[in-house]
Amino acid sequence: MKRKYIYFFGNNSADGNAKMKDLLGGKGANLAEMANMGFPVPSGFTITTQACDEYSNNKKKFPTGLQREIDKNLSRLELEMGAKLGNARNPLLVSVRSGAAASMPGMMDTVLNLGLNPDSVQGLIHKTKNERFPWDAYRRFINMFGNVVMGMKHHDFEEILDRHKKKANVENDTDLSADQLKNICEDFIAVYKKRTGTNFPLNPKEQLRKAIVAVFDSWNNPRAVKYRKIYDISGLLGTAVNIQAMVYGNTGNNSATGVCFTRNPSNGENKFYGEFLLNAQGEDVVAGIRTPEPISDLEKELPVAYRKLVNIKNKLEKHYKDLQDMEFTIQEGKLFMLQTRNGKRTTQAAVKIAVDMVKEKLIDKKTAINRIDPNQLDQLLHPTFDPKAKRDVIASGLPASPGAASGKVTFHADEAEALAAKHEKVILVRIETSPEDIGGMNIAEGILTTKGGMTSHAAVVARGMGTCCVAGCGSIQVDYEKEEFTVSGKTIKKGDYISLDGTRGEVILGKVPTVEPKLSGDFAELMKWADEIRRLRIRTNADTPEDAKRARDFGAEGIGLCRTEHMFFGEHRIDYVRQMILTAGNTTNLQVDLNEAEAELNKTPKRKLAILNNRIKHIKVKLKASQKLYKGALNKLLPMQRGDFTKIFKAMNGFPVTIRLLDPPLHEFLPKERHLQIVLAKKMGMIPKEVKDRVDSLHETNPMLGLRGCRLGIIYPDIYQMQVRAIIEAVCAVKKSGIKVIPEIMIPLVGTDEEMRIIKNDVKIVANEVLAKKGVKINYKIGTMIEIPRAALTADRIAKYAEFFSFGTNDLTQMTFGYSRDDVGSFVPQYAERGILEKDPFQVLDQDGVGQLVTTGIKKGRQARPGLKIGICGEHGGEPSSIQFCHKNGMDYVSCSPFRVPIARLSAAQAAIKGKI
Repeated sequence: MKRKYIYFFGNNSADGNAKMKDLLGGKGANLAEMANMGFPVPSGFTITTQACDEYSNNKKKFPTGLQREIDKNLSRLELEMGAKLGNARNPLLVSVRSGAAASMPGMMDTVLNLGLNPDSVQGLIHKTKNERFPWDAYRRFINMFGNVVMGMKHHDFEEILDRHKKKANVENDTDLSADQLKNICEDFIAVYKKRTGTNFPLNPKEQLRKAIVAVFDSWNNPRAVKYRKIYDISGLLGTAVNIQAMVYGNTGNNSATGVCFTRNPSNGENKFYGEFLLNAQGEDVVAGIRTPEPISDLEKELPVAYRKLVNIKNKLEKHYKDLQDMEFTIQEGKLFMLQTRNGKRTTQAAVKIAVDMVKEKLIDKKTAINRIDPNQLDQLLHPTFDPKAKRDVIASGLPASPGAASGKVTFHADEAEALAAKHEKVILVRIETSPEDIGGMNIAEGILTTKGGMTSHAAVVARGMGTCCVAGCGSIQVDYEKEEFTVSGKTIKKGDYISLDGTRGEVILGKVPTVEPKLSGDFAELMKWADEIRRLRIRTNADTPEDAKRARDFGAEGIGLCRTEHMFFGEHRIDYVRQMILTAGNTTNLQVDLNEAEAELNKTPKRKLAILNNRIKHIKVKLKASQKLYKGALNKLLPMQRGDFTKIFKAMNGFPVTIRLLDPPLHEFLPKERHLQIVLAKKMGMIPKEVKDRVDSLHETNPMLGLRGCRLGIIYPDIYQMQVRAIIEAVCAVKKSGIKVIPEIMIPLVGTDEEMRIIKNDVKIVANEVLAKKGVKINYKIGTMIEIPRAALTADRIAKYAEFFSFGTNDLTQMTFGYSRDDVGSFVPQYAERGILEKDPFQVLDQDGVGQLVTTGIKKGRQARPGLKIGICGEHGGEPSSIQFCHKNGMDYVSCSPFRVPIARLSAAQAAIKGKI
């Protein structure tokens, strides 16, 4: 069967519909849907994404038959519109727009007013009885065609336009006369030839073919590729191309163009929201060339068209059951709809809109939960500016995207990316942003523009990214050459700190302190629905009572990982930790020396026994002193650890707390620098050489695979015994105070069942001794982290002793790939860029490799111990696709950082919904 590459729409009917987005792109599918609904849509036709794919894969040649279909549908369009492309008496003009299945605002190319040449300009003047408008349309077309199709720079044309405006002594484009615009067109054509080395094409069909090629090619332009990477858009064929009859908002003050939303995309308020410009074309609004008016003012200017627009927006939202982002043009009082799509919105707005639509019975709770991107909840979970803090507000603009951001001023997107790579926080300051700025916008803490409105490129992209943005701040004068901006007599240079309040639209000098966010209202309602649906429990990784409390506030149901080593770095305890480490090694060495010396007693001649006995006596004295220091350090650390655990158990009242015994290699606690070793030796009453020798003895070629985790507990059992004693003593104290305690003791880095058996036995001896002494009865579990591939493969044997598993996917990923997680920055980003890796496996769980080990571990563990509690506590515990994997494989819980708890709650609900579909 012959493949169809083109679908027509218009005159209250269309070949396609909204369900055909993969083939027609979002724009084409929705234009067809609006036409089928009987809305005023200018007629046109859509070239499919399939055609783009075949073009890209066929050395940039049109698929066989495509040109014939273009000609056929163009003839149909001419017949329907009663005008002809390029006709000198009755010209048809068209727009050529991109439109992929996934919304990518501003990333691909558009050409407007196509079909104009000197002859058709005269025809348009004759047809409209308006001499100025056709010349204005022509200069716009030359500019767009030169930029989009031929790759010329906008400033090539802007310099000419500015020169003519200055000569005419006018400020706005709309103040230029027809003759002045005609002269501008002549200069535009001259610079076109100068820059491209070719004449501007006058044949409209040649113009059309080149524009279609440009739109196809824009699918793979750098900004589009980067946008798809940022938003994880993959698996699409390409962009569709929409060729549509032009309608004009720049024919006079009874015409207008605008962008509007069915609700406020910034805060979610159910109120018609948008902007328009009289006597303008669409790019004037989006590009921020002129500052537009709020949509409510359209009712006063063009009331009939406004009422029709309101009626259509109500019907569209009810039809699509989602926030709609619409573009419209009013030509001489008549309304035309140019686009509708599901609107980009802030997370705050997304939550409110989802909850409101459930209450309005437009959608159900499951749909509302699936509407929210879990990762974007980060926008709601981080600090805002402290309302009590002093603000030196130097300028105000439009609150284009809410949030609070402080950073160093930079004026160029590429520089912003370079600074961010050095971990600098930056504010990107631009006169107006363009799609080429996408990389810098993505990493900036905030974005500030001097031009543009609430629907400008900067505003739309920033809201989608969740980046704070203040737009249209006209009082600021930016000088790119000097890399500074001036406002109210102040000069702010590159590298100076400013702060942006995207909620108020304020620009503030310097840094402003922040406060923690509070979640309630619509967010709490949505989270309640998520909790009703999800099966997975959500725990947190927390090492302090403050983290534990924050996580509880975010809805955590326990602690899945409390890392005891983080407690050792406190100001008043690191010295005791170091004393413990130094004397532990010394004690072990002295014990070996003593054993060897005593073994020589039976072999030593009587005449030498006195010397040997003196040596043994000397070793014993040193050993006793070392043991005293070792035990003393442990005795000092015991109450400190007990106090830590007591506070954490109290903060987690009634929820389980999994405490991991000491994991990292001991050398991490000792100073490497010579001068710090000298200071430590003085504190410990040792000579510097002894400290240096001990540090050197702990050096390992690959410490992540060396003496750490359970291996420490076997070689230095007193350390683990001290920690277990502290845990169980804390349990007893907290229980006696009337607080429910559910302790779980986790043994790290187990690779064999024998390691698990030995340490479990040690833990039980100490724990039961403390419980008996305190007269307390309590259930406690002893389990392990599965973070070594061998542990996953022999999980059935380990489960004979382990009462729970927690998959430590950070180390499991490291050991499965053979990547050092501390060094992956040198190559993993390039691997992801080149497609060698689909994702960074330390951020997103590698389900094909690491995932197989996890699945095997779960299956084998539960075969040996039915009902074995299983969770995950690596960074993947807060990543949505990894949570889907955990749900599918029957885990009981995931554990993540406190700020990712709401993300995990929502992701777990989405996983449960997906599992039931």
